[in-house]
Amino acid sequence: MVRYIVAVSGGVDSVALLHMLVHERPDDELIVAHFDHGIRSESAADAAFVMQLADKYGLPFVSQREELGPNASEELARHRRYAFLRSMAKKHHATIITAHHADDVVETIAINLTRGTGWRGLAVLNSGDIERPLLSCMKADLIAYAQRHKLEWREDATNQDTKYLRNDLRQRLTVLDPDSHRLLLLYRDRQCFLRQMVDNEIDRLVGASPYSRHMFIAVSDIAAQELLRGVFVKEGVAVPTRPQIQRALHAVKVLHAGKSHNVATGISLRFTKTHFVVELARKVVS
Repeated sequence: MVRYIVAVSGGVDSVALLHMLVHERPDDELIVAHFDHGIRSESAADAAFVMQLADKYGLPFVSQREELGPNASEELARHRRYAFLRSMAKKHHATIITAHHADDVVETIAINLTRGTGWRGLAVLNSGDIERPLLSCMKADLIAYAQRHKLEWREDATNQDTKYLRNDLRQRLTVLDPDSHRLLLLYRDRQCFLRQMVDNEIDRLVGASPYSRHMFIAVSDIAAQELLRGVFVKEGVAVPTRPQIQRALHAVKVLHAGKSHNVATGISLRFTKTHFVVELARKVVS
């Protein structure tokens, strides 16, 4: 038996996913999880709807509300939602499962390209601790499924608000034909495979702390930035932005022994003549 934290917003995607899991995986243990961002005035009604849906299926329900406010960014909302889901997964010794679908893949790739992405920008929605069984399904397929099974769901009015980049791109991407969607999904799958191979090799090369400065000086800047990114992953900290990694690499190359470099909030590098270590700021409890 597998235990899942099922992320359910109340929209058609997650409502369809929950229905599929209940009827197609009867032996799995499902926990319905809902995160209320506190962004929209009607969000409390969404939470009540999901709670009633969980009760209908006889499933346990967990939720959390935060007052992020109407001006909260998409990035902040996403970060807080996943923090909640991961905390529930840890508490219940479960795996997170979400209703992301093929349209989400295309939209996320478009967002990354718009913002200026590196090669990893195609390997989207690929977290190792999250299952996403609907990535081959189009949004239209899920709507058709929900209608066929006479499911009810909630519509999020902010999905039409083009002040959010994803919503704006979603409307622009309607011109893409099905073949283009399929091609992007194939690119994404290939990139995820390559990313795993690259990450495995980086993990092998960087070794353990303290890290040799010579290795980062001897290779090209592009390779060195990937290796330095791997150091932060190995250390279990939030991966810095590309500009932050570029500045950190410069510090690895030029700073003298005894010096340190602040990479990001709470993360710094301290150097000896030949090596460096990652140091984390400790929170002071008063």
